[in-house]
Amino acid sequence: MVKGTVSITLEDFQSMVDAKLQAEDRIEKTNLASKELQVFLSFLCTRIDIKPFVDQFNEQSRTSNIIIEGGRAKIKIKNE
Repeated sequence: MVKGTVSITLEDFQSMVDAKLQAEDRIEKTNLASKELQVFLSFLCTRIDIKPFVDQFNEQSRTSNIIIEGGRAKIKIKNE
């Protein structure tokens, strides 16, 4: 790690703070959407056999996998 100091304007600093808050908000909303999708997929598991569709999704997805265990769906982010 390089140690040192940097001078930026207060306007630029406030922009960085705002960007951080927006990123945290997006992360929170993404996590909530993921949980809601898990509930929906779990519901579908009780109605039809979605395993072939999940397998096809998992083959094509670059960022996540859907795992079905005991009739419950979980979305797992790859590389986490």
